[in-house]
Amino acid sequence: MTVVIAAGGTGGHLYPAVALAREFLRRDSSSKILFVGTERGIESKVLAHEGFELLFITAKPVMGKGFMSVLHGLLAVPVGLWQSLGILRRRRADLVIGVGGYTSPTMLAAAAIRGIPRVILEPNAYPGMANKAIAPFAQRIFLAFESAGGSFDRSKVRMVGTPVRQEFLTPSGSSKTPSPAGSRYHLLIFGGSQGAKAINSAVLDALASLTARVPNLVITHQTGEADYRRVQEAYAKLGVQAAVTPFLYDMPTVLRTADLVVARAGAMTIAELTACGKPAILIPLPTAIYDHQMKNARAMEAAGGAIVLSQADLTGSTLSELISAIVQDTSRLQTMSDKSRAMRRIDAGEAIVRECYALMGVTYDGDKSIGAAGA
Repeated sequence: MTVVIAAGGTGGHLYPAVALAREFLRRDSSSKILFVGTERGIESKVLAHEGFELLFITAKPVMGKGFMSVLHGLLAVPVGLWQSLGILRRRRADLVIGVGGYTSPTMLAAAAIRGIPRVILEPNAYPGMANKAIAPFAQRIFLAFESAGGSFDRSKVRMVGTPVRQEFLTPSGSSKTPSPAGSRYHLLIFGGSQGAKAINSAVLDALASLTARVPNLVITHQTGEADYRRVQEAYAKLGVQAAVTPFLYDMPTVLRTADLVVARAGAMTIAELTACGKPAILIPLPTAIYDHQMKNARAMEAAGGAIVLSQADLTGSTLSELISAIVQDTSRLQTMSDKSRAMRRIDAGEAIVRECYALMGVTYDGDKSIGAAGA
């Protein structure tokens, strides 16, 4: 069986697809997985590290762009469609999965033309334009948030959660208990796969006050490539020891050991936080299309697992006060951790694969079940 996955651009699109690919391989190690992306995104770097094959097509973003960029994006569609048709023909694809972003529409349309089973995964609380545009061509639409259901044909929708890599779960399906009072606290900071300069700057402004308030703090900080040198030099100048890195390839190991996380609010981030039962301070990206990150963040905040801090209110002093107040209140930290874990879905990949097998008319081996929601 050959599965083609159109995903890329950002980690929020890519990592749910990686988790799903691994579930297909866990079901049947002879399955062939092919990713399709563009040269613009992070897929080349990440998929090489994950060990998956990647082919490129021509596709360009149009949402939130100027007139000329939109024009170039539209002109790229027929080229991308022709390339997609060629890939599906040569690889004899049995299933096509779109995970949003600008590579998905042409690949899903090509699958519809060739009569190949095709599905969409929408991980956000508010769906992106790419998935909404291509939805009429899809046979199944898998959602992580109930709020996204109104944008699609309900007969196609399945509420499953976001697929999360199994590495985020310990063998027992649990994660580290928050550190007891007086011990060392592990603070993890990351602004998504590309980093976030606003968060980086606020953290640097907070460091002097924060380390004075919480002297037993251990920090891991993913900066993004563009801001790495500036942040690294600032930590050194302040004399604060921290693990500063442009990109965390082994996010599962680091996240499982964190006591508190400061992050953006992409759908994949929410899924990984809740899979590990981690409390968080979420700072949604204000320029996210349809403000979907704020919607994601508010859902986790409403459940009790996170506190939302808008970027407009983000300052070093505010962040320092908030972090210290949470980590020094072990009861609050534990409650937020429990509420975070209660949101998790660890069977999303399994549910999607089961539906895809049925769509293709392939017998599904239910004896390989890995668990159920909330387990």
